[in-house]
Amino acid sequence: MGVSEHSKSTYLELQRKKVFRYVIFKIDENRKEVVVEKTGGPSEGYDDFTDSLPEADCRYAVFDFDFVTSENCQKSKIFFIAWSPSVSRIRSKMLYATSKDRFRRELQGIHYEIQATDPTEMDLEVIRERVHIIVVKIKPEKADFKLRGSELWAPHCRDASQVKMGVLLGDI
Repeated sequence: MGVSEHSKSTYLELQRKKVFRYVIFKIDENRKEVVVEKTGGPSEGYDDFTDSLPEADCRYAVFDFDFVTSENCQKSKIFFIAWSPSVSRIRSKMLYATSKDRFRRELQGIHYEIQATDPTEMDLEVIRERVHIIVVKIKPEKADFKLRGSELWAPHCRDASQVKMGVLLGDI
């Protein structure tokens, strides 16, 4: 399964220029490639994104999630979502499952990946929990986290002298 150049360039516009909040991709079986089905403007939210996914068909999607930390720092994380509703056709599920890794490798800069079969698996609260688990499991051999009150700190991070992980994760 190939990936159209338009799909790659649209993703780069989301990632680098912040032209889009989200991009929904579908597999064009006639052309045997992943193509852009829909884009959401920068002012659209997560509910607009989830409402744009089909109820009974598989899709790939990326969502640029902006948030502000407790230190008032603007952050952004890009989520890759493999949407495969349980009511979709088996052939569609198989096609999307076997093509996912190839497509995912084309998208550099994805922070988190989610596989969802119903809307509850990609609810904002579920995403926050998954992000928490992923971040805490990064480099477990360097797990020298320190608990200060109710905040979890990771002093070994290179991008900042200390990262307040508990507060950061709570604000996502």
